Amino acid sequence: MTRIRNALAGALLGPALLFAGQAYAETTFRLDASAPGVADPDKGIDYVGSVLAFNVYDALVAPGQNGVPVAPHVASKWEISGNDYVFTLRPDVKFHSGNPLTADDVVFSYKRLMALGKGNSGLFADRVKDVVAVDPHTVKFTLTGTYAPFLGALVRLAIIDSKFLMSKKADGKYGDMGDYGEAYLNDHDAGSGAYSIVSHVPESETNLAKFDGYFLGVGKSAPDKVRIRYGLQPATVRELVASGQQDMTSQWLPPEVVRALAERNDTHLLSDRGSNILFLHLNTAKAPLDDVNCRLALTYAFDYAAAIKLAQITDKVSTASPANGPIGKSEFGYNPSLPAYAQDAAKAKDYLAKCKYKTPDQRQLDIDWVTEVPAEEKLALLMKADFDPIGFQTAIKGTPWTLYTQQVSKPDSTPSVSIVYINAPTPDPDSILYNMYDSKVPATWESASHLNDPEVDKLLDTGRSENDMGKRKDIYQKLEAQLDADAPAIFASEASGVFVGLNTFHLPPFEDDSKRFSAEEFGLQFRLVEMAAK
Repeated sequence: MTRIRNALAGALLGPALLFAGQAYAETTFRLDASAPGVADPDKGIDYVGSVLAFNVYDALVAPGQNGVPVAPHVASKWEISGNDYVFTLRPDVKFHSGNPLTADDVVFSYKRLMALGKGNSGLFADRVKDVVAVDPHTVKFTLTGTYAPFLGALVRLAIIDSKFLMSKKADGKYGDMGDYGEAYLNDHDAGSGAYSIVSHVPESETNLAKFDGYFLGVGKSAPDKVRIRYGLQPATVRELVASGQQDMTSQWLPPEVVRALAERNDTHLLSDRGSNILFLHLNTAKAPLDDVNCRLALTYAFDYAAAIKLAQITDKVSTASPANGPIGKSEFGYNPSLPAYAQDAAKAKDYLAKCKYKTPDQRQLDIDWVTEVPAEEKLALLMKADFDPIGFQTAIKGTPWTLYTQQVSKPDSTPSVSIVYINAPTPDPDSILYNMYDSKVPATWESASHLNDPEVDKLLDTGRSENDMGKRKDIYQKLEAQLDADAPAIFASEASGVFVGLNTFHLPPFEDDSKRFSAEEFGLQFRLVEMAAK
């Protein structure tokens, strides 16, 4: 049976509304981010890496709005027949180099992502049998079998200018492809997005410029330039915003700083609401948390209400709400039958009594928080206050993000407890749960629990191979119940990114529920920023 998807959502992804009759001087949109930005779209999977990819590159499809999970983008339509997905490309898309975007670029981009084996490659691993350019404007993916999350996964396949990038390749391990342009894309781009990279220093800042040839157009009110600075201290951000030298903060400021800035009459609050969960990853592969009873003891010892209170910004705005598992309430597969977590000292002690590690010196925990996110230190201190009294010995350590991502690649160097905010990178829960909990996927910062449960692996694989949406929902609800029993993490809260912005701009996807996208990070498109006229 063949299903045809036509272009239904062009208006959803069109340029920001223009302010008729107003003249605009050159504008710069200035913001900060906690983690160092990764310019290569096949490597960056954290928040700012995703933001850069969405602004600098395009994909065949994009997150939709108003309940539409996936919308046409570079592909104007697609046909699905069995395991074949055939995409028709728009003829008017050009790269920053001026080269036209063709089916050959799509094929190259897929092969590069899988050859590097990083970033979002796990979304496609072992699922695509072949990808071919039928003609310059038609590309066909043939899957190895039914793969329900495929269309959603394509949101994360950034299309790269193959001819341009190969002119920049260096010697490397990929045969005729050299280094596949890795060195070049560390601080340059080969995209077609609404903005291009002017300069990029991962530990310092990224500068972007508007691409006038963008196929969807860029509104006159959108900023001409964008400056992102990394790792700024909260006090520095507060001063920059107060003095009008920064337009928008990151979402990682301590609540008290957000609260103080929100009280100013020249600012407003914005939020990126997606499928974001605060995971307190428990290292299941290292003592003492290789014992599920020790993990369950921590799960019930944790003070969830206090953690949510720490995230309160104003009486009406908070960055946190109760969670009952790794799937958010607005996500497909959410299991409403699971109770929200709450502290229960009696249960914590009961589970601890069953743990094979019997003395506090056998129950030593190292808790890591990311130094670029100061609010995490308070969570670490809260955990220490909750865990030590019942019989654990905890040590708290702040670790820079870059070092943390290196540590968690191996169980022995992974902390006992890691504090990480993780959201689904596509409109499908598979995109977060598979990378996080399937034992076949190489370890990343997303999978710091190092879980190895055959039943979880089986449910994840079954969820990927079932197209019936009702059956898929049942599978993910069973999966969530299994993870609840395994306790590979403390699911501390559902999190919403809250930002402070000057009144010099508006960002509709962060301010108007009807304009929010189905995937987090996609709303922070700089072409949708509406700068005030000067």
